[in-house]
Amino acid sequence: MARIVMKFGGTSMAGIERIRSVAARVKREHDAGNQVAVVVSAMAGETDRLVGFCREASSLYDPKEYDVVVSAGEQITSGLLAIALQAIGVQARSWMGWQLPIRTSDGHASARIADIDTTALNTSLAAGEVAVIPGFQGLAPGERVTTLGRGGSDTSAVAMAAAMQADRCDIYTDVDGVYTTDPRIVPRARKLKRITYEEMLELASVGAKVLQTRSVGLAMKEGVRVQVLSSFVDADGDSEPGTLIVGEEEIDDMERQLITGIAHDKNEAKVTLTAVPDRPGSVASIFTPLADANINVDMIVQNIAHSTGSTDVTFTVPQAELARALDVLEKSKGDIGYEAMFHDTRVSKVSIVGVGMRSHAGVAATMFKTLGERGINIQAIATSEIKVSVLIEEDYTELAVRVLHTAYGLDTEDAA
Repeated sequence: MARIVMKFGGTSMAGIERIRSVAARVKREHDAGNQVAVVVSAMAGETDRLVGFCREASSLYDPKEYDVVVSAGEQITSGLLAIALQAIGVQARSWMGWQLPIRTSDGHASARIADIDTTALNTSLAAGEVAVIPGFQGLAPGERVTTLGRGGSDTSAVAMAAAMQADRCDIYTDVDGVYTTDPRIVPRARKLKRITYEEMLELASVGAKVLQTRSVGLAMKEGVRVQVLSSFVDADGDSEPGTLIVGEEEIDDMERQLITGIAHDKNEAKVTLTAVPDRPGSVASIFTPLADANINVDMIVQNIAHSTGSTDVTFTVPQAELARALDVLEKSKGDIGYEAMFHDTRVSKVSIVGVGMRSHAGVAATMFKTLGERGINIQAIATSEIKVSVLIEEDYTELAVRVLHTAYGLDTEDAA
């Protein structure tokens, strides 16, 4: 008997027929003798609808009441799934985040899970019940409902699996696993049977939309084995139907490639400050106010100082944060001392990721040469131990992804 957490996203729960299909999948795991907890998202589009209501009611809404409203979507789907399970003979009940409880910080709309009390849940599972739990929600100090931020149901599922000491956490989505890159851009992309936590974390952080970044980081910290599967593909009889995300020690050297995947993100914006005084502390005067405003800065380039004793500084921020970033920098112009400020949203970040970079030289050189041969100019570069990211003109995104996928030998032989 195994203990399994199954998580179903919004597209999987979008309507009664799909909820019935989810119930059938859960029944198969339960009938196999496993203890099953299910974490569900709201129906596709429902959270956006509820957010819209909050904004319509008041542009300056109370975040505490916002969480009460937007957490309702998951409450509805958890109850409906419990009903659907009962209708096919499975003993099931729903548990709200406050009933377990799932304790979180008080950061409304972006809370972090602090602790999960599984006492009542363990009793329920031992009695043969399937527990259906709404993702995305928890309980803050003061007994107020909180939500975990967009995509938070993935984090809820991984946290639940860690607290329950589950054997596996299955994340059901509208894709059947993690691919070497977006198959819509590269039809010859292949599905990965296994990928390390570190690689998945880097891919998620640079644009891969399969899993929420926080959920991968939590899985790595807690050692939760995560499997990504499709809720729209019947994988009965397939021993490895999706992609398993595990520790590096579980991946055989024979399976390991130099580069595991290529991701892209068109939601970046480039900001350039010209003629910044070239003196100690000038860079801090740029990024401190941005940090104080909780604006994430990604790629940073500081040009060689001019003979005039000044330098240009270029960096990227999420497009959604661009307006706030420009406002913060404009207000800080006197402290920074820059001459002019420019921005560009027609850029894209393309990244290569792979643990094989640690032991192989020339990985970045291959990337730069490949792009150069196609006339793709690199505007900025950022690296980590297992990742290289470049900023390029947005129009070249798909070409860059395709040629890099081929350059690193990731194309399949038999893809259509």
